[in-house]
Amino acid sequence: MTKIAVIVGSVRPGRYGRRVADWVLAQAVPRGDADFEIVDLADYPLPHLDEPIPASGGQYANEHTKAWSQAIDGFDGFVFVTPEYNHSTSGVLKNAIDYLYAEWNNKAAGFVSYGVVGGARAVEHLRLIAAELQLATVRSQVALSFYTDFENFQTLVPEARQVAALTDTLDQVVAWSDALATLRK
Repeated sequence: MTKIAVIVGSVRPGRYGRRVADWVLAQAVPRGDADFEIVDLADYPLPHLDEPIPASGGQYANEHTKAWSQAIDGFDGFVFVTPEYNHSTSGVLKNAIDYLYAEWNNKAAGFVSYGVVGGARAVEHLRLIAAELQLATVRSQVALSFYTDFENFQTLVPEARQVAALTDTLDQVVAWSDALATLRK
């Protein structure tokens, strides 16, 4: 069965990311067309990139990098849950992505972002990063606004259009993950 990681892209205290990832997982699991699992960056404390050899070399010196590599390598695709910080993604997500290279190659990625304007600018930056990693990004995405998808800027209550956008995103991530399987062999 196709395995998709829902990556929580923030470790900030009081973060919204885990709530958003839990919503994604709750929508994804009943589908039955893939195995979905949350990968929380809070569970993989990675210092600012400290590998002596670039990730494309595939020679990891540090145990935290080896653990992160093992966690990511077994997935066929990803749904990145990202906040928008200063018109981009979070530093911790960018750092985690930069630690690896081959583990991302020829896999599919979708995005669920959140922020004052939905986090769309964070996703645009992630798309550029993904292209360099040979990570195929799908067109559909979810952009959750603090104004319309969170009650009192706290409780996640996505509008119906967001549920539909998530369905489209998951459809595309699963389909592309399956299609890219031959390249990963």
